[in-house]
Amino acid sequence: MVRLGELRTEHRDLDAAIVALGEGGVADQLQLARLKKRKLRLRDEIAQIEDQLIPDIIA
Repeated sequence: MVRLGELRTEHRDLDAAIVALGEGGVADQLQLARLKKRKLRLRDEIAQIEDQLIPDIIA
């Protein structure tokens, strides 16, 4: 699924940006918080798509 790959790539890119911003010395806390919030939204969207792809198996 193309969308899932795009979301995972953006999630990894945000992770790298968060690390880089944090290592930059005086971090912009507001920008850092926005990036982390976006990363969490992406994680939730990834999980939702993965749940749709994997059928529920009731034993």
